[in-house]
Amino acid sequence: MTFAVPALAPSPARLWHLPHLAVILWRFSGETPWLPQVRTRREDLETFFRVIRWGWVRVLKDGRGVVGFIVRDGRRIHALYVHPDQRNKGIGRALLAEAKAEVEALDLWVLEANTEARAFYGANGFIECGRSPGYGNDENLPDILMVWTSEKGVAG
Repeated sequence: MTFAVPALAPSPARLWHLPHLAVILWRFSGETPWLPQVRTRREDLETFFRVIRWGWVRVLKDGRGVVGFIVRDGRRIHALYVHPDQRNKGIGRALLAEAKAEVEALDLWVLEANTEARAFYGANGFIECGRSPGYGNDENLPDILMVWTSEKGVAG
């Protein structure tokens, strides 16, 4: 499946985007052998329903639908996923850029085993600020706290 490069800025997710979000998440989960299955698909859908209703989800779309999304509450990024067929096209960077424009600092926990995501966040200005053996994540896997601070946030 191929998509056109998105031309639009991120927009708020709507409930009708939920199936697209689930497909993106489930493709990642299915293609990541080290990631244990910890939630049912129903639990994923219920979580998506809640965070969309709370206004925490922003999506980036092309002509065919959602190609990436970010789940963020204030400075905390809970999730950022890009459709596997759309990686390395600037979608994740566009979602992060919008978040960076709205706050002076962002933080997130990334699984230690997710070297691709760690490299992506590092390339986008996030630095490692702490580690955990996985007590706070659903997968119970070691994770890393990464933080981005704007120059304004550092100076002020």
